[in-house]
Amino acid sequence: MKNNSTNLSIIDKELSIEGTISSKGSLVIKGTVKGTLVGETVILAKEGSVFAKTTVASMTIGGVFEGEIHASDELVILSTGNCSGKVSCKDITVEKGGVLNAEVTCTVVKDSKNKIEFNA
Repeated sequence: MKNNSTNLSIIDKELSIEGTISSKGSLVIKGTVKGTLVGETVILAKEGSVFAKTTVASMTIGGVFEGEIHASDELVILSTGNCSGKVSCKDITVEKGGVLNAEVTCTVVKDSKNKIEFNA
């Protein structure tokens, strides 16, 4: 049975956190995070910034991200987002206006007929 977490955590504007953050459920970042970030669903708001080594299931970037991202599922960079560093993910989406200046590695998936598909 899959355990779907419904937790919601917010790092609000004017809040700055340095160190290691581990989050279950959804984490919305409107402030600043520096260090290490581990979580399920992370949403970096337009006014937020993250300077971290990050391991998540999915991440949406609307603010400034610098560092490393390992997203086991997806990475979405919104039109207001700016991502730099190193990225590893299954699927990636960059909206028009979004900035991606990173070394990017997308995982390779085999479909049911053993054909190789690149999810980039």
